[in-house]
Amino acid sequence: MRQIKVGSIKIGDDNPLVLIAGPCVIESESAALESAKRLKEIADRTGIPFIFKSSYDKANRLSITSYRGPGLKKGLDVLNKIKQKIKIPVLSDIHCQKEIKDASKVLDVIQIPAFLCRQTDIVTAAAKTGKVINIKKGQFLAPWDILPIIRKVESAGNKNIIITERGFSFGYNNLVSDFRSLKIIRDMGYPVIYDATHSIQLPGGKGNTSGGQRDFVEGLSRAAVAFGCDGLFLEVHPSPDHAPCDGPNMINYKMLESLLKQVRKIKSAAE
Repeated sequence: MRQIKVGSIKIGDDNPLVLIAGPCVIESESAALESAKRLKEIADRTGIPFIFKSSYDKANRLSITSYRGPGLKKGLDVLNKIKQKIKIPVLSDIHCQKEIKDASKVLDVIQIPAFLCRQTDIVTAAAKTGKVINIKKGQFLAPWDILPIIRKVESAGNKNIIITERGFSFGYNNLVSDFRSLKIIRDMGYPVIYDATHSIQLPGGKGNTSGGQRDFVEGLSRAAVAFGCDGLFLEVHPSPDHAPCDGPNMINYKMLESLLKQVRKIKSAAE
């Protein structure tokens, strides 16, 4: 397997489990900085390498009235401050080609959203930056459908790739996790991250917004680590029930710390 480096963090092969975590969307500079600080403290206590994630613009919201975030410029300014002040790598998702140039100046990892993972021009333009590319596997794709997308990134001369599994559409407003996909995709030669919080999302399940079943986050995370993944992607919020975006599928700090202690033991036992 190819080993991917994000700053000093090594992902894949026999390296430690990595954590990609943060609130769904940037709500304010102070809230994002506090979140990054708290998450780093938890990651340090549990001995798990940490990459901060949050969106500057959730351009794929179902409703026109949904909160999207501060936008490209303000959001990147916040992420850059987190990167400089807290000394951690940062990840965010891009939604159109025109964002890529500015985003690549700040982000350590450029994320291709699940709904856009087949958009060739976006994928190849992001790849040409040379940055690490995190491809969120579309919930409408079979695991083997990821290989052509990997080839798109590689065609731009970039082999800094990680793949994130986030569940598969199972009827209306529901997702299911098929852990066979972790091995199928991992056998393609790149690290695989399991997104436990989006895998328990109920897309559009509340009418104009998505629902979620956070009670399943811990169990699915444990199962994914036991089955074999290179890291966990978890959206975390100090008060998920009051979050403006994706609240029903986010977890809080206490739940995160307990979970990280569990999965670290599982990872050690599986080695």
